[in-house]
Amino acid sequence: MVPVMLFAGSLASAAAPSRSVYQAMPQDPAAIVVQGVGDGRADDTAALQQAIDAAAAEGAGAIVFVPEGRYRLTRTLLLRSGVRVFGVGRRRPVFVLAERTPGFGEGVAAMVSFTGEDQFRSGRPAVPPRTTVPFDPTIFDGTQTTFYSALSNVDFDIGEGNQGAVAVRFRVAQHAFLRHVDMRLGSAFAGVYHVGNEVENVRFFGGRYGIVAEKTAPTWPFTLIDSHFEGQQVAGIREHEAVLTLVNVMFRDMPVGIEIDRGYSDMVWGKDVRFANVSDAGIVISMEDSTFTQVGFENAAASATPVFARLRESGRTFAGVGDHYEVRRFSHGLAVAALGETGTKQSVFDAVPVRRAVAPRPPAIRALPPVREWVSVRDLGVAGDDRTDDTAALQRAIDTHRVLYMPTGRYRVTRPIRLRADTVLIALHPDTTQLYLPDEAAAYAGIGDPVPLLESARGGAAIVSGLGLWTGGINPRATALLWRSGARSMVNDVRIHGPVVRVNGTATGATDPAARPDGQQASIWVTDGGGGTFAAIWSPNTLSSSGFHVSDTDTSGHVYGLSAEHHYRHEIVLRNVANWEFLGAQTEQEARDGPNAFSIELSDVRNILLANYRAYRVTRSIKPVETAVRLFGSNDVRFRNVHINAESGFSTCDEDGCGTFARASKFPFDNAMIDAATGRALRERQFGALDIGPAAVLAPEQRVPAVSTGVRKLADGFYSAGGGAVDAKGNLFFIDRFFHRIYSWSTSGGLRIVTDPPLDPVNLAVDGGGRLMVLSSEGAGGTVYSIDPAAPDRVQVIAPTPAAAAPGAMTLQPGNLWANGEFADQIDFATYEFPPLAQFFADKLGAAKPMEYASPDGSLRLPAYRVWAQGGSDHRGWRWSDPLDAYSLVGAQAGERIVLTNSSENRTYEGLIAGEGRVTELKVLAERGGESAVRAADGTLYVANGQVFVYSADGTLLRRIDVPERPLQLLLGGADRRTLYIISHHSLHALPL
Repeated sequence: MVPVMLFAGSLASAAAPSRSVYQAMPQDPAAIVVQGVGDGRADDTAALQQAIDAAAAEGAGAIVFVPEGRYRLTRTLLLRSGVRVFGVGRRRPVFVLAERTPGFGEGVAAMVSFTGEDQFRSGRPAVPPRTTVPFDPTIFDGTQTTFYSALSNVDFDIGEGNQGAVAVRFRVAQHAFLRHVDMRLGSAFAGVYHVGNEVENVRFFGGRYGIVAEKTAPTWPFTLIDSHFEGQQVAGIREHEAVLTLVNVMFRDMPVGIEIDRGYSDMVWGKDVRFANVSDAGIVISMEDSTFTQVGFENAAASATPVFARLRESGRTFAGVGDHYEVRRFSHGLAVAALGETGTKQSVFDAVPVRRAVAPRPPAIRALPPVREWVSVRDLGVAGDDRTDDTAALQRAIDTHRVLYMPTGRYRVTRPIRLRADTVLIALHPDTTQLYLPDEAAAYAGIGDPVPLLESARGGAAIVSGLGLWTGGINPRATALLWRSGARSMVNDVRIHGPVVRVNGTATGATDPAARPDGQQASIWVTDGGGGTFAAIWSPNTLSSSGFHVSDTDTSGHVYGLSAEHHYRHEIVLRNVANWEFLGAQTEQEARDGPNAFSIELSDVRNILLANYRAYRVTRSIKPVETAVRLFGSNDVRFRNVHINAESGFSTCDEDGCGTFARASKFPFDNAMIDAATGRALRERQFGALDIGPAAVLAPEQRVPAVSTGVRKLADGFYSAGGGAVDAKGNLFFIDRFFHRIYSWSTSGGLRIVTDPPLDPVNLAVDGGGRLMVLSSEGAGGTVYSIDPAAPDRVQVIAPTPAAAAPGAMTLQPGNLWANGEFADQIDFATYEFPPLAQFFADKLGAAKPMEYASPDGSLRLPAYRVWAQGGSDHRGWRWSDPLDAYSLVGAQAGERIVLTNSSENRTYEGLIAGEGRVTELKVLAERGGESAVRAADGTLYVANGQVFVYSADGTLLRRIDVPERPLQLLLGGADRRTLYIISHHSLHALPL
């Protein structure tokens, strides 16, 4: 019998005009109202820009209201960081691009562009966006620091003859969004170019594409909710590395729903996604063998879509099963059977035919009440002036009115504010509208149970939207939000502030030394049967114990686009919880804010889904941490699309010019997760699927991680070892950077300290005379020096010199690099094609390095890669370059081949050493490419990527070598070069080959 779908309906178009969400203008004295003509003929660009610029003038951003009308644009409207634009009126205002508007007929040209700020105070943008009309080289693009910007309840209408037009360039970070927008694109290139944070209830009609997306600015997940694509000429979404999370999204009447660009991977996760009349494929997946390729869908549905998914390189297809079918599960990527195992590539396609098409799902995000029901708290005696104690007035307002609006302001309270079961508390800007506690509020002092700043009633369907919460610097019992509301409740667009709050551009709060990091309760605490929907939450308060804590509930919870960051112990905590999903969650630990923190702690949880989850440690990190996720007695946990990373990029200018730089830290989490009951760890940092079943408590002797026969520990107790090299006799030298220490190891002498003056050694090599050539990050541009292991107190600094031919000399290169072209637009503005990801790796290695460092005996040459300084040019800053970021240096003579890895592809390559520090003729050796790779004389390849993977000379995987800790550097040493040295953060191991 053919199953019947839960929802049934027709394939009717959704092209009817959408309803205005804000049919009246909210009462907000601080908001700016656009004074334009709005007749669709007059040029309103200047009036709109003037309002946005005025909102940005104070530094903290503000709200701009655009009244009903049709506003014609003739050049790019620059939406400044922190400014939120809301259309108001019975009909949505429309931004209009008239037919054949000059500047929009070719290339990529944005009607609205989200812009950024001078993050590094360089004075000029390194990569001004090329999509502004007219092009302006002084414009800063949106980046990972573009917060709070938003555009809502404004439609776009693009006339014919604007083939290069895009409605919005949307390169943003947290608390930025597009919501409630219809885009009628005609023959335009796309509706949205670049993406970030969240897009909700946006409908795309026509155009070549709906969305074209490159890598997000913060490399964090992008969440697309309750949206619709219809009638695109090529594809609804064309993207790569966007970490695309889809919830309740429709694709209809187009050749391809989602296309991942050729030569790129991505993490794509879809829930309740529908395809109708998609003629070629629902999704086209590229780089199908890459560990970064992770694609999954649950509860998808399709009609008149013959192929659900196609793998680009192999041509393999996953065909539909009838005219209408349900895809209960699709997944493609690295699947891990259990903790302690290595992932294998796997595709799962579970589809069943159904009788009729699926009707639209109910929205995942609840609608707010109409503005006519909003009551301003200012009209009820609440001051919001940053001085008055508003506790009593605000509580009285909540007790007497269901729907409340909090205009721009800072609302000071001193006791818990308690919501009713049906309260709807609305603000429109979580940075400029804040509910906060002063320091040392009596109700929050001392030791005791958590005391909330804002608390919901048990059960019910309360809503809190658009509000900032700040628990002050010295309130040890404070938790910002205590949530007990039920499954229909919602917390949306809420920011947990701290430890420093900015008011009108001035830093305030947490300046007292008594404001202790990890000195307050969890920022958001859901408990006592609480649940509901949590969307676009940013929770980075270092003073709290965690950013998002759920306990003692089996009420369903749906978390979309959570960013929990900068906590000292853990970012997300679940204890005794069932029936929750986290889609597009991201965590981050700063070098000083949380160097010991875990990303997620799961204790006694059931029926939990984490999909498109990224656990990020900043590139400035200098301390190893064991694992991202810790499991305690948990079962029935589904991980889908996981990325554990510590790399990023930036663009800036200095006295030597401008540029973009990709950087990779040596300190991502060592493991993705560890089960405390069994001691089993997962070292795969990128994988598509893992199911955690019931935990089993093992005897102590069973808890020891598996180690391959013959692997022997030589030494341990290091803080973070690395940067090693072997001399002509096979003796090993390596660095423990934290202690500025260089060690040696030999079979005759064992472990020895060579030297440890405070010279910040990072990587080293051994020259022909046995001297050590050491790369240090000391100094604004880094330093290279030479020492004799027999007389290490004599340090010879090596100055860079012009690169010159040196027959017989060995050229050194970073053993692993990160290169993915981020921060600059990579699209070819003439052909609309992207260079493949591997091209950036080849370009970086193939670029000539005009300067080099030569060892005193001339046997070693280290090309002078550019060094970038961040945070000042003294000891308080960080130095970045590819050799400094690498786990080790590798080398060969000109005309010989070296082995090195591309971390941004997770591939191992070989390349030819050419002149001027170049590496050419790159060839892929293995689809795994982790921290290090080395090739033996017989051609056997050893790759460190969680464990040690061994490949034959022709690239066939032969076996795996298991070691007790994550291997970071592999070297061949010993007198006969048949000892494989394995360096981890804390230990040195060896394996006779």
